[in-house]
Amino acid sequence: MATIVKVKDSSAKALRSIINSPGVHLLPAAFDALSAKLIERAGFTCAFTSGFSIAAARLGMPDTGLISYGEMIDQARTINEAISIPVIADGDNGYGNALNVKRTIRGFIQAGIAGILLEDQMSPKACGHTKGRKVVSREEAVMRVKAACDARDESGGDLFIVARTDSRQAISLEEALWRVNAFAEAGADALFIDALASVEEMKAFCAVAPGVPKLANMLEGGGKTPILSPSELGEVGYKFVVYPLSLMAVSMKAMQDALVSLKDGKLPGPEAIPSFEEIKEVVGFNDYYKEEELYAAKGTN
Repeated sequence: MATIVKVKDSSAKALRSIINSPGVHLLPAAFDALSAKLIERAGFTCAFTSGFSIAAARLGMPDTGLISYGEMIDQARTINEAISIPVIADGDNGYGNALNVKRTIRGFIQAGIAGILLEDQMSPKACGHTKGRKVVSREEAVMRVKAACDARDESGGDLFIVARTDSRQAISLEEALWRVNAFAEAGADALFIDALASVEEMKAFCAVAPGVPKLANMLEGGGKTPILSPSELGEVGYKFVVYPLSLMAVSMKAMQDALVSLKDGKLPGPEAIPSFEEIKEVVGFNDYYKEEELYAAKGTN
């Protein structure tokens, strides 16, 4: 049954083709295999994994560096195997020094991931829109990106490397602009400054390293960065945008509402819950039954 395990051919190549095609490309963030399947069924051409949402869903804990490399790559692999569209996975800060970064890159390539987001925070790292962010030195930040690119090239595989800096909030806008330019020179495929505070700052970012795609983060619910429409982001100069919390946040609210109903002895209303047939279709029962018939042993009388 094709929906159980999907082997992707050159997922990084497919992702590069998508990012380099006209328009601004939208990447909702998955946090598990089911949310990833819903993203694909909705018609999106690629997906993102959110460390914030994965930490919340898998551990029930905040995105403050508590989740490990092993847990993150396991979740990314599970998400990737559930869908056929390319996935950009959150690789946090590479989980250590440059050599740790190289191991992280090799692991994500072996997991079949198309792209990785790699940042310059110190450990323990955390969501870029929360307080107390600290970044490593310029030199170490650039060496992380160089190590990531070297590991990709040495592996014989491919990985679309999105280099992120959190130095806008930790130091200054000028420092963030210097870093992303250096990341581009080190070989990053795309660039991202988290927690930019105005449209003017977003424009200044997009003017750096022309020709290298820029990522926007539209943090739902009240982050530091202005929320713009895809067309507005395109006018600023962005090529792709992630929505890190939408699916996790609406799931949280829906579960809270359902629990209120259940506590009152009521089932959630029909407007809030799909039919059992719809649920079975989404998770793959019908595809399973079709393939099961292909291998059914024929009894003899």
